[in-house]
Amino acid sequence: MRNKKINFIFWGTPDVASETLEILKENGYIPSLIITSPDKPQGRKMLITPTPVKVWAIENNIPYLQPEDLNEEFSNKLKAISYKLSIVVAYGKIIPENIINMPKFGSINIHYSLLPKYRGASPVESVILNGDTETGITIQKMEYRMDTGPIIAVKKIEIKIDEKAPELRKRLIKIGGELLVKTLPDFIDEKINLILQDENEATYCKKIKKEDGEINLNNDSIKNYNKFRAYATWPRTFFFKDGKRIIITDAKLENGNFIITKIIPEGGKEIDYKN
Repeated sequence: MRNKKINFIFWGTPDVASETLEILKENGYIPSLIITSPDKPQGRKMLITPTPVKVWAIENNIPYLQPEDLNEEFSNKLKAISYKLSIVVAYGKIIPENIINMPKFGSINIHYSLLPKYRGASPVESVILNGDTETGITIQKMEYRMDTGPIIAVKKIEIKIDEKAPELRKRLIKIGGELLVKTLPDFIDEKINLILQDENEATYCKKIKKEDGEINLNNDSIKNYNKFRAYATWPRTFFFKDGKRIIITDAKLENGNFIITKIIPEGGKEIDYKN
């Protein structure tokens, strides 16, 4: 039970962050405050929707803040709070350097790749897109530059042959949460020797855009299948036929060929695909 009384703030916004919070809670680590993004309109009706992390905070009676800006006024508000550590998981905004370094033990982050590879916004999708066979979790001590901080802990895993991004992400969330729980006591006791990242090995991944999901059916079959796996949730893969978008909902790689099995025609419902 040592160090589970550590007073920390949790920063996060989407499901990946709320699921990590649940793992922390199950292991006795409860944040004193949660910081998440403001509610935003979502869906076809553009209804104002709370973030998954805000929902978790309300359900667990944890105080939360949703700052529009991480400005000096907000920074001063944090200075008035007694906390020793920030844990950041997919917060969604760049955190100013003074806020990163404010708590005694600084700020730590779970990143879903083997840093310094795949720094940036889409490591889970990018590792599949590039056909890699392994990936993992890195817990880093944050610096102002994105994903460049010294490494606290690493866990490597194999990517399954037909694994899609949602399935891989689900595994990584669990592994990342468990690695964080395992690492926190020694990190707080300052028993971990931090490892600097090798800048010569650094690679980067971009934020995904909707148009990135377009597939040219004449392209390499393996690359198309990897794109289908990487973008299975969003933006999904699609092609155009007679000027209409056709979304690919199921596909496989068979004898080296990219075989589409199910589609959603523009304005229609899911049907079997016949080339």
